[in-house]
Amino acid sequence: MSDEKYTEKLDTPIFEQTEEKSPVIFEAKNLNLFYDDNQALKDINIKIYKNKVTAFIGPSGCGKSTFLRCFDRMNDLIDGCKVTGELLYNGVDINKINPILLRSRVGMVFQQPNPFPMSIKDNITYGPRCQGIKDKKYLHQLVIDSLKEGALYDEVKDRLKESGMALSGGQQQRLCIARCVAMHPDVILMDEPTSALDPIATSKIESLIQKLKEKYTIIIVTHNMQQATRVSDYTAFFMLGKLIEFNKTEEFFSHPKEKESNDYITGRFS
Repeated sequence: MSDEKYTEKLDTPIFEQTEEKSPVIFEAKNLNLFYDDNQALKDINIKIYKNKVTAFIGPSGCGKSTFLRCFDRMNDLIDGCKVTGELLYNGVDINKINPILLRSRVGMVFQQPNPFPMSIKDNITYGPRCQGIKDKKYLHQLVIDSLKEGALYDEVKDRLKESGMALSGGQQQRLCIARCVAMHPDVILMDEPTSALDPIATSKIESLIQKLKEKYTIIIVTHNMQQATRVSDYTAFFMLGKLIEFNKTEEFFSHPKEKESNDYITGRFS
């Protein structure tokens, strides 16, 4: 595939759309996704708003995580996967953006904490160093700033040379978030980021999400409807690969418009 198809520079104007022009950072238009002959997503239309938290909820296998992986083109890595329709990032078709560049602007935090088998400091600096950043003073400050954004610095400031694998599960997940923000993304994708954590660690991550949205747009997949009500500004309900309803979270849970939504949030879903 020709490199001319891609936008290659980090300072390209497509990433400098002002919020005054539009608060929408992602927009899906009639998006469909197929795994060979199996259609996993069906005619998805949705707008993701800048500096808001959008929660994807729905039963297992409904397409939440599959759709989440569309935003950073991770589905491109799956054999037999085909996507039709449009997914626009700041008004630009993501298929016209170099996937490596896209993933530097759209970070991912996974269900299971996955720190690299290296020091806490090296976990944070790994991405920037891969991009050619070598200034030691800059990298040192980046470690401090990123760990503070990840609400972890005070707990590990005297242990930066220790392995990230030695941290607790909740600390590891916050390290992964700090590693993500070290790349200065526009968007952070979170795929059930607290499902493997205890209630105290979950509370810390949820509080962190509220702080992070001041600088980042966050999309979170969660099975926990209470978590969606606590952390999100908008909620999207999926079922059988379809987007059933999308609305402001308070309105969605207090006055669902669709029968399927009402059945799901009231426990009558079967």
